[in-house]
Amino acid sequence: MQSQEDALRDRVAEFVRTRVMPCEPVLDAGGPHAAAALRELQAQARQEGLWALPLPAELGGQGLPFARYARLAEAEGASDHGPAALGSASLLDATMLWKHGGDRIRGRYPARLAAGELRACYAMTEPDTPGTDPFATATRAEEQPDGSWRVSGRKWFVSGAGGADLVTVLARTDGEPGDREGLSLLVVPTDSPGFHVVRELPVLGAGGQWEIRFEGVGVDADHLLGGRGQALSIAAERLRLGRTLRCLRWLGQAQRAFDLMCVRACSRTGSRGALAGHQLVQSHVFEALLALRTTRPLVHEAAAKIAAGLDAHVEVGLAKVAAARMLQQVADAAVQVHGAAGLGPDTPLPALLRTGRAARILDGPDELHVTSVARRVLRAYEGGAT
Repeated sequence: MQSQEDALRDRVAEFVRTRVMPCEPVLDAGGPHAAAALRELQAQARQEGLWALPLPAELGGQGLPFARYARLAEAEGASDHGPAALGSASLLDATMLWKHGGDRIRGRYPARLAAGELRACYAMTEPDTPGTDPFATATRAEEQPDGSWRVSGRKWFVSGAGGADLVTVLARTDGEPGDREGLSLLVVPTDSPGFHVVRELPVLGAGGQWEIRFEGVGVDADHLLGGRGQALSIAAERLRLGRTLRCLRWLGQAQRAFDLMCVRACSRTGSRGALAGHQLVQSHVFEALLALRTTRPLVHEAAAKIAAGLDAHVEVGLAKVAAARMLQQVADAAVQVHGAAGLGPDTPLPALLRTGRAARILDGPDELHVTSVARRVLRAYEGGAT
């Protein structure tokens, strides 16, 4: 007998497969037609009781605990547009503002983010500083006599900034670039004077990332998130959850690529029979399945630790590197089995391959996570400990 959780996962997978994936060409193109298509998908998700599953109930979501949502996130993330269509794309921003914002922020933004009425983005990386070194942040927020702030600086590779209503920006409120203290998070409405979207930054030809500029943007005193100088603890919490969510969604995308590869292998025939009968094709299938099966437990171990409120630095680092590599490997194998068709516009494989390659840099490059995890593990052995 199928459990309720399995049934819910199947409903999410069915929605993404039959409703979201057919709309991907329109959604990928952007513009008013994409916005209308997304609104229609969101209305359908609400009608079917699938809207905002992991969002807190007090914000209008269904309050599904993260430990349970993790299994759904794979199915939801099989399409890049799945989270937005099903109302979970706002999870990081809505919960961050709800948890760390003051009364005005909590009353004004999180519920509207959860409802899909507002869109938010998160600006941390800067053009002239390493994205892996937040201490080098040069964007500055100067406190004014009335307690408000003036923000100046540039950020880039900000996901979704082109259509966002809010941006949470990492800025230096004290000290100088390089100092380990003095970093704060401020919530900035994008209609504020002095806020500019500079340009879109295509990633291997695909849009969605943006460069933005702050020119003396005024920010109310109560739009400081958490407290002055508390940015890194909030950011670390957000990054651990965000990276794990990405890994779960990459699993769903890799499974999609794997399924396409296997269908192609069985259906494509030549003078020597079906591709599935060729040993080298079988090798692609085996290696891809091995990558999927060995990565999935790592990702769900990280998700379980986060859900339990435990230290998950090592688990998230392992999962992030493994999942990014795995998606690139599986998507590449699927492209190879498809041949020229895998390079063209008739399958999602080019987009999946692009996502896999970008995943090894965005959200922290492999090298950062490898070094961070290794250092943490080796500390346990210092001084001859075993």
